[in-house]
Amino acid sequence: MNERQRARRPGGRSARVGAEVHRAVTELIGERGYGNFTVGEVAARAGVADSSIYRRWGSLETLLTDVALTRLNARSPMPDTGSLAGDLRTYAAGVAREITGPDGLMVVRLAVALSSNGEQGMRASDDLRAERIRQLQLMLDRARERGEDAPDALDVLDHVLAPMYIRTLFGMGPLAPDYVDGLVDRLL
Repeated sequence: MNERQRARRPGGRSARVGAEVHRAVTELIGERGYGNFTVGEVAARAGVADSSIYRRWGSLETLLTDVALTRLNARSPMPDTGSLAGDLRTYAAGVAREITGPDGLMVVRLAVALSSNGEQGMRASDDLRAERIRQLQLMLDRARERGEDAPDALDVLDHVLAPMYIRTLFGMGPLAPDYVDGLVDRLL
């Protein structure tokens, strides 16, 4: 196997380093909160060199954005149930489980903190929002191709995701399935 084939192999050293760095970031945010640690501390906890983090991510904000996006994408994938209502209910239920589960509040707080961190933070926030809108748009386009009337991606953010994030951030009770389904029903 040559170097190019080895570099492309999923689950190799690069994947392990990425997973360890993500784990270290998640632990540090849980222990200290956003903005209270350095790349050096992430590297030490992950057992990698600072230069590895800078080479792969470029900055702490880019790394934090990657952690947030990876968590959101892994835990809340875009479903394909065959109907928009089914897709949105399944998706919303997954988001609700993610943001109320272990470390879920940390991911929401991380996204909020990134957006308030000057110009770099705004770029990170824009990246998070753009990726989520891109994914939602795929679901909505699929529904339109099936002949369903689909809302705009921003309407899904405003009427389904935002209320769940606000309730989670402010500890306003559980995101019960009836509540989450109701958000989708009101949107549709």
